[in-house]
Amino acid sequence: MGKIIALANQKGGVGKTTTAINLAASLAVLGKKILLVDADPQANATSGLGLEITDDDHNTYTCLIGEARPETCIRPVAGIKKLSVLPSNINLVGAETELADLEDGQRRMKNMLEPLKANYDFILIDCSPSLGMTTLNALVAADGVLIPVQCEYFALEGLSKLFNTIKMTKTKLNPQLEIEGFLLTMYDSRLRLANQVAGEVKEHFGDLVFDTIIQRNTRLSEAPSYGKPAVLYDASSTGSVNYLNLAKEFIKKNKKPNA
Repeated sequence: MGKIIALANQKGGVGKTTTAINLAASLAVLGKKILLVDADPQANATSGLGLEITDDDHNTYTCLIGEARPETCIRPVAGIKKLSVLPSNINLVGAETELADLEDGQRRMKNMLEPLKANYDFILIDCSPSLGMTTLNALVAADGVLIPVQCEYFALEGLSKLFNTIKMTKTKLNPQLEIEGFLLTMYDSRLRLANQVAGEVKEHFGDLVFDTIIQRNTRLSEAPSYGKPAVLYDASSTGSVNYLNLAKEFIKKNKKPNA
């Protein structure tokens, strides 16, 4: 049975989609069967893995509102055999109001993904940079939440709001929900501020912070414009190595004691 991980942070520009793309690709390269669910209307995870953003009826939005089955919408990623994507498009914006009007509106994603868990080692959900209905759906569906935190000023700003949403979801809708970990991103060791923020995050959250830190890297920033994860665009780049190390740490953390 697979595990569902939501990647969430309502603050934009923290490396959330970059992490979704590259963690998913790295886990697949290491032999895990992965489904990446693009739950952001901007569809950057879709295009960043080389898939065309289309206006057809085979995407996260149509699955959420019950017009399509996910099995018919999931698409393979070229060059990475064990990675698939449930794509998104701008229509997902409509889900915010439509889900609110449905009796089971908070559980649509859970109902959608639960039957797929047996087919994958991990299902990663790239959430939108907001705490709306679609992100709430992801938290209700998820077993864990991975929170990217950029090593910049205001890094901890807004995390209290995210914590409150996670706490509310855990209390009222999903008792199994846990924090998978905090991931430090956009780290530049030359900057005093980056080291200070990294220190503060580790002091606040202790063992919940991944040992792996994602460094600022030009090749990592370039890769999405070529529709490739870093491991395909430049496997020897710092960004690719960082995410492969994160994937190894992630796998080790999720190994069952009796496995």
